[in-house]
Amino acid sequence: MDSPSYIALTRQSGLLKELQVTANNIANSSTTGYRAEGVVFAEMVQATHSEGGSISMTDARVRYTSELDGVLSKTGGTFDVAIQGDGFFQVETPNGVRLTRNGAFTPNAENELVTFDGYRVLDSGGAPIFIPPDQPGLSIASDGTISTREGPISQIGVVAPADASELVREDGVFFKSDAGADQVDAPSVIQGYIEGSNVDPVIQIARLIEVQRAYESSRKFMDKEDERIRSVIRTLGAKG
Repeated sequence: MDSPSYIALTRQSGLLKELQVTANNIANSSTTGYRAEGVVFAEMVQATHSEGGSISMTDARVRYTSELDGVLSKTGGTFDVAIQGDGFFQVETPNGVRLTRNGAFTPNAENELVTFDGYRVLDSGGAPIFIPPDQPGLSIASDGTISTREGPISQIGVVAPADASELVREDGVFFKSDAGADQVDAPSVIQGYIEGSNVDPVIQIARLIEVQRAYESSRKFMDKEDERIRSVIRTLGAKG
């Protein structure tokens, strides 16, 4: 394969990754706590054998997560909570502690606060949260403190990844922080609300169309380049 074909192929490979990411964003535009994902394109320059010559290729290995807040929806649920600004909730999953913005919580049969998937929500000290049964007037303060009429009983942990660049997306709304996470000093937790997806469907659909057109343009270029090479081979063969 010659250089133009390699260049076009690297561009097409990167565009395919962005197509997949954009399509996934659109599919999760209504998913509670979902954060949009994007692809970072980088230029890779490689020297050629000719003096002073080089070729430029694209690379799209890096992905990033949008930090914009999603729209808050009022549910009135006692255990539904949303974070405004920085921070994530911590939940205990079979694969370890994970971070999420999905605050649709509820007590389970053991009166532990859990997610919709049944994963235990962790407090500021990293321990499960126990909700005493039959406690009217339960409230959750802006710092995550859970209180009954008798006083505070726990505090929902709100943390921020120690290194945002090390945040790894898992299963849609869950993230793994290999660098660990630190408590947010002054979190803003709102009871009775959940945070929706921060995906803007209009922008994502427009981007999907744009990337599809670029992908098709790259494919047509490769088809023409292939035909050009075949034409040269046929011409040289005829002369031979």
